Amino acid sequence: MTATVPAPGTLPPALGSARAGKTPTAEGSALQAVFLDMDGTLVDTEGFWWEVEVEVFASLGHTLDEAWRHVVVGGPMTRSAGFLIEATGAAITLAELTVLLNEGFEERIGRDLPLMPGAERLLAELSRHRVPTALVSASHRRIIDRVLDVLGPHHFHLSIAGDEVPRTKPHPDPYLHAAAGLGVDPARCAVVEDTATGVAAAEAAGCHVVAVPSVAPIAPAARRTVVNSLEEVDLPFLRGLVIGR
Repeated sequence: MTATVPAPGTLPPALGSARAGKTPTAEGSALQAVFLDMDGTLVDTEGFWWEVEVEVFASLGHTLDEAWRHVVVGGPMTRSAGFLIEATGAAITLAELTVLLNEGFEERIGRDLPLMPGAERLLAELSRHRVPTALVSASHRRIIDRVLDVLGPHHFHLSIAGDEVPRTKPHPDPYLHAAAGLGVDPARCAVVEDTATGVAAAEAAGCHVVAVPSVAPIAPAARRTVVNSLEEVDLPFLRGLVIGR
């Protein structure tokens, strides 16, 4: 069952893929929930998106500049696709390109979907300690559901897709919807992200952020901790962020 998209400017009591039952409580900690990005954070797919974009535009007779990769990474598909259409002058509509990119990406992850180092261990640890979790991605629902089949839907109490919110990252809406859906305070939640776009969304929502840069560097800042890999992140680490340790 897929969640109903709310009217713009509203926050529902619960939003996301209803794949789990009652939300448990993170025991013994000020940490109320953990929100995780998908592409480049849990699954090593940021490069896949670029490969698909290169292939699609090649079929349209255009070559993408490698420098554009940093522009399109981590953002909503409408922004990335719109930029590439404008930059190349390709004779294709945004709607047509979105279909081609989603289809190409689905085919690509159907062949291989590697997890980021430390992802499987972290998800298992959060599940073991009954920490409420949400998968929060700018990718569309059709893509998220394919990836969830690999990650294990039982690891998440909620999932938010980019095509289910009025505004996706870098706006705070996806993380505010996740917090509302789990009934938690964003200020007592930890977010794990890999791009500046995702970090901006999480910080705008008032969350504590762990940045694990995948493509472009991200600088440390207030309420933001930068690590090299998910292998450096565990539950005590996430709890420490929220209590200010």
